[in-house]
Amino acid sequence: MVTLQLLHKPSLHTLFSISSPQHYQQQPSPLPFHHRLCNVPRASASSSQKGPSTSRRQLIAETAAAAAAVTASGFLIGGGNKAFAAAEEGLSEWERVYLPIDPGVVLLDIAFVPNDPSHGFLLGTRQTILETKDGGNTWAPRSIPSAEEEDFNYRFNSISFKGNEGWIVGKPAILLYTSDAGENWKRIPLSSQLPGDIVYIKATGEKSAEMVTDEGAIYVTSNGGYNWRAAVQETVSATLNRTVSSGISGASYYTGTFSTVNRSPEGNYVAVSSRGNFYLTWQPGQPYWQPHNRNIARRIQSMGWRADGGLWLLVRGGGLYLSKGTGITEEFDEIPVQSRGFGILDVGYRSQDEAWAAGGSGILLKTTNSGKTWVRDKTADNIAANLYSVKFINDKQGFVLGNDGVLLKYLG
Repeated sequence: MVTLQLLHKPSLHTLFSISSPQHYQQQPSPLPFHHRLCNVPRASASSSQKGPSTSRRQLIAETAAAAAAVTASGFLIGGGNKAFAAAEEGLSEWERVYLPIDPGVVLLDIAFVPNDPSHGFLLGTRQTILETKDGGNTWAPRSIPSAEEEDFNYRFNSISFKGNEGWIVGKPAILLYTSDAGENWKRIPLSSQLPGDIVYIKATGEKSAEMVTDEGAIYVTSNGGYNWRAAVQETVSATLNRTVSSGISGASYYTGTFSTVNRSPEGNYVAVSSRGNFYLTWQPGQPYWQPHNRNIARRIQSMGWRADGGLWLLVRGGGLYLSKGTGITEEFDEIPVQSRGFGILDVGYRSQDEAWAAGGSGILLKTTNSGKTWVRDKTADNIAANLYSVKFINDKQGFVLGNDGVLLKYLG
C-alpha cells in the first residue's frame, strides 16, 4: 500500500513509498473533479503546407523589403501604404493547428521528447492526450490503457520529459511514467492523503522528477517514482497560519491554493495565491515557502521567470511588470503594452531577448529587446479565444494554447 502520512496536519511527511512493482496496479481513491466547460466546435485533424523555418524568415524579410522598395520608388503614387500594409499581413510568425478533439476540451500542457523534437504530447481536460510525430503539424488521439481502467474523467495538468523519460500528472490524482519516449506508459499509484491536487511535474534527471500540488507540497523522486521525499516541511496554509504576524497582506488564516506555479531552470519556484493578493517563492534547500507582498494595486494574474533569471508579473486588467534585476525581489517596473484592455495571461521566452505574451481575445504581443517594448502580432485577431499558455520547446519550436481547443504553432 502506498502511504503518505501527515505528521501534524497540514505538515508534510518526508517520505512515501511503493513497496513493490506489482503495486503499480493499485488505483487511487476518487477525488472531486471540476473543470471549465467551453463551447468548442468539433474539428478534424489537418495539416498546413509550410516550408522550412529559414525560408519563412527569409520570405518575411523579403516581403517587407519589397514593400518598402515599392513605396520608396514612387511607382505607386498613393498606393505605397497599401503595399506596405499588405506586406504586414504576412508578418505573422504563428499559424493555427486544428485538433481532433471534442467540444469542451481545454488544453493544459504540451511537451516534446528531447531526443526527438518531432515527437510530442498535448494534454487537456476530459482525459485528452494527443500525440504528434511530425513536430506538431498534425495530432492524433493517444490511448493509455493504464489511465482508462476506472470510471474517471481525468484532467491531465502537466507533462515533462528528460531524455526518453517522461511524466504526466492529473486530477483526480494520477501519475504516469514512461522510460521509452512515450511508447508505453505505466501507472504509479499515489496516496489518497496527498495534500492538494497535483498541478505540475518536472523531469529533472534519470528516474528523477519534482511534483508540486496546489497546496504547496513539493515531492522529489530519484528512483522512477517508487519513493518520494518531501522537499518542504509543511503546506502553504500551515506556513502562513503559523506566521500571521509576518506582515503579508491577506496571508492571515490563508486557506486557499495556488492559481499558478512556475519553475525556473535552476529549480526555483514562484506561485501566485488563488486570490492574487500576494505571491510566494521557494528555492531548493528552503524548508518553507516564502510569501511576498505585491507592491502593485491590482491583483496578480500570473508570474514566471524571464530568460535572464528575473521575474515577470501580470496583473488583472492587462498590466505587465518586470522585476528590477534578476533573482527574487518585490521591486517591479510597469511596462507599457497595447493589450486593448484585455488581460495578459502568460509570457514565454524564446531567447533572452525575444519573448511572447498572450491573453484575452486573441492578444499576442512580441518583444525583441528583453521586454522593454512590445508590439502586437495579428495572428489571432480573428480567433475568438483566450490564449493562456505560451511555451517554447526550443528557439525554433513554440506553441500557444487557448480555450475552444485553439493551438498556435510557431513558424520561426
